[in-house]
Amino acid sequence: MNRTRLVLTGLAVAAMIATSGCDPQPESQDAATSPSPAVSSATPTVGAATTAASTAADTAATVKACADIKKDIKDNASKIAKAEKIGPPAGHFAVSAQWAAGSVAILAHAIGANQAVTAASEKIQNEMMSLSDAYNTSADAKPSKKALEAAIKELDAACSAA
Repeated sequence: MNRTRLVLTGLAVAAMIATSGCDPQPESQDAATSPSPAVSSATPTVGAATTAASTAADTAATVKACADIKKDIKDNASKIAKAEKIGPPAGHFAVSAQWAAGSVAILAHAIGANQAVTAASEKIQNEMMSLSDAYNTSADAKPSKKALEAAIKELDAACSAA
């Protein structure tokens, strides 16, 4: 059982590493398109503009992360349903592996999001890993998904505030 868990965790980490480089962060075009500002007493407005641009980029990254995470949750649910149809004993390994893979996708897409969305996505990831562990432990496992549903509601609230 420990070997299976180690292999599943290794695969999940490999998937996270592979997908983490897929979405490059947007680059600021301010430096490339505008000339350097002259040093004067009006310089503080440049800092304010930079902060506003940074905040807009952070908000855009958070909105994208929310959309990607919600898509991951739906995709994972359909894959879990397919894996559950396999039935025990082999099916519980497939379900466990899918919960682990889904949790990695959640973490990968949370990169760059604001703190509230990141915290909520970490709770979802933890709950998914708990479900993975429960299915890995018992072929007849029917763990409660209430904690996962609560974490998803917390993500929805964090995303709607962004």
